[in-house]
Amino acid sequence: MTAAAVERLTGCTVLAGPRGHPPRFELAGVGEVVLKDGGDAPGSVAAETAGLRWLAVPGGPPVPPVHGADPTLLVTGHVRPGRPSPAAAEDLGGRLAVLHAAGATAFGAPPPGGPADAWIGRARMRNVAHEGPWGDWFAGHRVLPYLRTARDRGAVDAAGTAAVEIVRDRIAALAGPDEPPARLHGDLWSGNVLWSADGAVHLIDPAAHGGHRESDLAMLDLFGLPHLDRVLAAYDERAPLADGWRERVGLHQLFPLLVHTVLFGGGYAERAVGAARRVRALLG
Repeated sequence: MTAAAVERLTGCTVLAGPRGHPPRFELAGVGEVVLKDGGDAPGSVAAETAGLRWLAVPGGPPVPPVHGADPTLLVTGHVRPGRPSPAAAEDLGGRLAVLHAAGATAFGAPPPGGPADAWIGRARMRNVAHEGPWGDWFAGHRVLPYLRTARDRGAVDAAGTAAVEIVRDRIAALAGPDEPPARLHGDLWSGNVLWSADGAVHLIDPAAHGGHRESDLAMLDLFGLPHLDRVLAAYDERAPLADGWRERVGLHQLFPLLVHTVLFGGGYAERAVGAARRVRALLG
């Protein structure tokens, strides 16, 4: 993580740095930037670079600009941290609605120029355009692969596997009304939402792809977000959500919970199975 690498990638002179983790540098004519290393995750830099550029929608939530990248290193703008506020939360809700409405070519489609073999956190995630309905894609390309891995590793037992499989098999009855593919951040947990010093709310570290807009909103709810009620109310005012969306939160959380089960095991398996059972109960 050297100043020389930052200068090579950006073509700008480093005035100060590195400091912090990930390392930050001050660039002439640019300001403060962050240098990220893709490490042992091949394709992660290409996926994040394409994702950030795709998410930079006019009127959408701000994302750090990309100042330079190669196959293993990425330089983006640095977001100075601030404090959560109700006003910023309401602004985020309206901007998320704009981002999602920008759309995608298909469910599962990667951002333009992004690799099919991408990542969500430290887990692999495959992005391939699917021509069928959202439920079929979600069941086959998001729920099933991670359930199989969790089962094979012993993180989810037979009863838990069966509970998730019931939801997978009945997903058409659970998915709600058909909607067009939305432009998703894809890993929108609270840690990837930065309340900045300028009062805006920035999104970082995307796992961007075409998906269902309720998935991003369910991810915000997964680990808690300050003023989430304000975010959701502003979103619903800008782009009204389909009836029953609150009951579908657990369905959309199955994917990130199974990803966490694969990565960390432990209580995430119980949460994933619990979400599946609550969703299953909606079928009567």
